[in-house]
Amino acid sequence: MGDFVKLEERGKVAIMTLNSPETLNAIGTQEDCEDVIAALHAIGDDTGVSCAILTGTGKGFSAGGNIKAMKEKSGIGPRDKPDETRSNYRRGVQRITRAFMDCEVPLIAAVNGHAVGLGCDLACLCDIRLAAESAKFSASFIKVGIVPGDGGAWSLQRVVGYSQAAEMFLTGDRYSAEEAKGFGLVSRVVPDAELLDASLEIAERIAANPARSLRLTKRLLREAQHSRMSDILELSAAYQALAHTTDDHAEAVDAFMEKRPPNFTGG
Repeated sequence: MGDFVKLEERGKVAIMTLNSPETLNAIGTQEDCEDVIAALHAIGDDTGVSCAILTGTGKGFSAGGNIKAMKEKSGIGPRDKPDETRSNYRRGVQRITRAFMDCEVPLIAAVNGHAVGLGCDLACLCDIRLAAESAKFSASFIKVGIVPGDGGAWSLQRVVGYSQAAEMFLTGDRYSAEEAKGFGLVSRVVPDAELLDASLEIAERIAANPARSLRLTKRLLREAQHSRMSDILELSAAYQALAHTTDDHAEAVDAFMEKRPPNFTGG
């Protein structure tokens, strides 16, 4: 993992911080993409992690793509030929989206500042979104004459609905944190200084639950976004069969019957 992402653990909670404040944490290079992907894989592979927080350093959550790199055709976007550009998106930014979708650890976006274009879409790929009062949101691809190349046309409308997503993509308008809360892009707006603490409080409540069942539940939620009810019922039965075999399930039942707090071990 390079310098673009800082990863730390606080108990069962991982904090993944985009760390390029001079660019408002824009994702400009394939190396930046690899850092984000590596961090997500590390979180997913660590069975001691039960929840993770994504945030940014400085005044930006993420300003999305790097416009200067677009101009120079040196980053994650355009190349000299359309086929080369298509390949560049598929091997870079789209792999970030796939890594988010594959990560079974619950993810909380702590949006500390500007979440623009790709940055807004990264927040949408998380399961829960909190915003600082100073946060701003924009699906601004249209403002630079491009389309959402990272899968945002899929993820944003699943968060806010088709009509609101269409308004955001087709106007490229910017929205305040309170406006974003009004149409469901974020669930809570908190003072800037309290954002990380508020995110950690939710993360710790999540992480207090049985680790294996948390991951199975998140996978069910993801699959339910594009599956028929009949398919989800079958998958739910299979996952439930696995959950019933875990040590933490047995401990939860025993603790309930004995009227005591459970002691989950992740087994």
